[in-house]
Amino acid sequence: MEDFRHLEHHLLAFAIDIARLCIWLMLLMVIFVPLERLFALHSQKTFRPEFVTDLCYYFINSMVPKFVLIILIAVIAWGLHFIVPVGLEAWVASLPLSMRLAGALIVGELGFYWGHRWTHEIPFLWRFHSIHHSAQRVDWLVNTRAHPVDIVFTRLCGFIPMYVLGLAQPTTNTLDPVPMLVLLVGTVWGFFIHSNVRWPLGWLAWLVSTPGFHHWHHANDGLGDRNYASMLPVLDRVFGTLYLPEKRWPAKYGIDTLIASNFAGQLMQPLRRNARQD
Repeated sequence: MEDFRHLEHHLLAFAIDIARLCIWLMLLMVIFVPLERLFALHSQKTFRPEFVTDLCYYFINSMVPKFVLIILIAVIAWGLHFIVPVGLEAWVASLPLSMRLAGALIVGELGFYWGHRWTHEIPFLWRFHSIHHSAQRVDWLVNTRAHPVDIVFTRLCGFIPMYVLGLAQPTTNTLDPVPMLVLLVGTVWGFFIHSNVRWPLGWLAWLVSTPGFHHWHHANDGLGDRNYASMLPVLDRVFGTLYLPEKRWPAKYGIDTLIASNFAGQLMQPLRRNARQD
C-alpha cells in the first residue's frame, strides 16, 4: 500500500509538470505565432515538417536536464563549499537580490558563451550540439531543439561560475531564486532570438542579442561560427566572434552533415561510436 501511495504521488507530480508545460506552450504560441505571422522574416508555415519533433524536445528538455542538473550541481556545490572562502559567500549573500541577480546574469553569460563555443570547437561536443543546428528553418520553437546532453553541459558551464563566486547559494537552508531567475530569463530570451521575425532592432543589437544577431549564428554560408552569446553580444566583440552585418539576413540555415529526421534517431545519433559530425 505504501509503494502504491509513492507511485500515486509521483504520477500526480508528473501530471502537474505536464500540465504546467502545456500552459507555458500555449502562452508561447499566443505570443510568437502572431508575431511571426505579422513580421515574418522568411515565409514558412507555423506547423512546419519538424514541428512535432521540436515539440518532443520541448517536453523532454523541460524535464530531463532539470533532474540531471539538480544532482550534478548539488555535488559540485558540495565540493565548492570546501574551496570557496566562507567570507566571500557571506559577503555575496548579504548583497541585495537585484545585485546578485545582475552579477549572476553577467557571470553566467560568460560561462554560457564559452560552453556554447566549446560545443562548436570540440568535435565530441559538436556531435550533440549539431542537433540544434540541423534546423533548416529557424523559428521560436527551434530554441527547444537540442540534445539533453548538450543542454546539461552548456548550463553547467554557466552555473558553475555563479556558484564559485557565491552568486548562487545552494548550500543554504532557504530556496535561492537567483539560479531559477537566470534560467527563466535565458530561456525566454532564447525563444525570442530564434523567432522568425524581421526585427534587426538597430543599435540595440549591439547591446543585447536579437533575432538579427542570433540568426547569423545559425546561417549555413561557409563563413565559420560566430555570435555565441545568448544575451550579451559584447562578449563576441571581446573574443573576436562578432558578426552583425547591417540590413542583411541569412538566406540559408542548417548544416551539411546528415542528421536523422526523427526524434528518436536524433537522440541516439551522437551516442553511436561511428557517428560522424565533421
